Amino acid sequence: MKDLFGKAILDFQTHTSSEDLVTETNITEPDEMSVAYLFRSYAEMPKLEQKALQLAKGNILDIGCGAGSHSLYLQEKGLHVTSIDISENAIQACQLRGITNARVQNVLEVQNEKYDTVLLLMNGTGIFGTLAHTSKYLQHLKTLLNPNGQILIDSSDIIYMFDEEEDGSKWIPGDGYYGELTFTISYKNETEASFPWLYLDYNTLQNAAAANGLQCELVLEGDHYDYLAKLY
Repeated sequence: MKDLFGKAILDFQTHTSSEDLVTETNITEPDEMSVAYLFRSYAEMPKLEQKALQLAKGNILDIGCGAGSHSLYLQEKGLHVTSIDISENAIQACQLRGITNARVQNVLEVQNEKYDTVLLLMNGTGIFGTLAHTSKYLQHLKTLLNPNGQILIDSSDIIYMFDEEEDGSKWIPGDGYYGELTFTISYKNETEASFPWLYLDYNTLQNAAAANGLQCELVLEGDHYDYLAKLY
């Protein structure tokens, strides 16, 4: 793994000739993304993210923290936050930003720790990879919750990205669940190996939660098929 996503974050943090990231999926054309967006302030965040941060309480685990903007806001509010990401470069950037408890770790490797709030934001279901792996992640996340703990997670129903037939139905190519995408990231003329990334519609998340002994509540819907959910 070249860790290009993290390299872009660290370059931006250290003012090292940062460039835009280019993201592409198996159903979309290449799209440029400004790395500055990952460093946004609370005021610049979408309403879904703001709502999640308002609801975050107690001992907090920020999974896939990226540049650490959510963690930094919560830390500045005086809350105890543990920030994890599989990207060494991203965690280095978080530490440079002043996040006190940031470490390189895959969430599946977090053991014997308990949290009141687990945050999975910026399409938090993405790390599940595929629908088939969703139960494995939900079962593990359950082990990280204190009594009355909560998982705050966002995603999108990407059904809107598929063509509509004359009868109003959607034409969805291939086998499997339509929210299973393959992502490719490029940065400074280098390309990362493609990886699976999952978008879950709310009903599918709710069913997966129920199958794994979790309650699921719809907290807020965004402007574009996106939503924030609370699992407990």
